[in-house]
Amino acid sequence: MTNGLFTKQFQDMADNAKQFVPEVKFNKNGYEIRTQMLEMAKAQTWQDYNAKLGMFQTSVTKEGDEVVTTVEMPQVPGVEQVLAAAQKFYDFVNQNTSKYTSKK
Repeated sequence: MTNGLFTKQFQDMADNAKQFVPEVKFNKNGYEIRTQMLEMAKAQTWQDYNAKLGMFQTSVTKEGDEVVTTVEMPQVPGVEQVLAAAQKFYDFVNQNTSKYTSKK
């Protein structure tokens, strides 16, 4: 009887462990691939923006009797920048990299 109890406990443990194991999908449909490309492009675009934000420029100049302070901030990325980045990722995945590699 202990062998049956051991087997049942082992099976219960295996069933409980399934909830912690990620579901593996080997084939993604086109919608899932495009969504993932868009997520990657959005993350990359905002990462670039945040890097530029850390390097904003401030200049102080004297114009006549006044001191003028100028602060140049990077432009906040919009949909067009994200879609352009997504297209670059998508072209790369589809091996359309002639635009991004130098020819000898």
